[in-house]
Amino acid sequence: MKLMDPQPPAGDTAWQGHEPGDGAVYLCYQPQTGIVLFRWSADPPDQSGAGPTPRDVAQLAIATMDLKAVRIGIAPKASEDSIGIVGMPVWMWASQPDTETVGPATATASTAGITVVATATLARVTWDMGDGTTPVICRKPGTPYESRFGNRSSPDCGHTYMTSSAGEEDDRFTVTATSSWIVSWEGAGQVGTIRLNGLTRTTRVAIGEAQVLVQ
Repeated sequence: MKLMDPQPPAGDTAWQGHEPGDGAVYLCYQPQTGIVLFRWSADPPDQSGAGPTPRDVAQLAIATMDLKAVRIGIAPKASEDSIGIVGMPVWMWASQPDTETVGPATATASTAGITVVATATLARVTWDMGDGTTPVICRKPGTPYESRFGNRSSPDCGHTYMTSSAGEEDDRFTVTATSSWIVSWEGAGQVGTIRLNGLTRTTRVAIGEAQVLVQ
């Protein structure tokens, strides 16, 4: 809202029956429609409550998506009776993928006359393997391991431990998968993107040294 300058003459309908000097007439611009309205007000309007922006409405759409970190799939399995071997390939992937964990997820939100459509896509998963090495960044959900793959490395999301987990808590490495999303939104004649980080899930794996049999 902006003070109209000069003010309308006395008797103008913009005064809504009031006289000049009794409050003032303001121009009210609505960007989502392009409409300009005249509004009389006894007091200057509070600009701090100007209403939500399209980006704000996009955040409302994101909140309804219920996005989550990937469910961790890993080989060797994260179980008490499973142990990996130093120097052997480890496979990581998004287990039971769905729209909430790998996308794409689409939602619509409307408020204050603004409607926004947002679509979230998983950009990458960052795997901290717990052994102090540089995190592994996977830009795909990963390939689930199958026994027929043998000792081959994962084609898109893998790691090789060069030390055992002996001496770690419970003699296991803590593996943390952090999902990063990109949300594209469109509404009220505007477009934009919002990045989401920090959605995490963890598991623990045991890695041991291969035993050599000497006769």
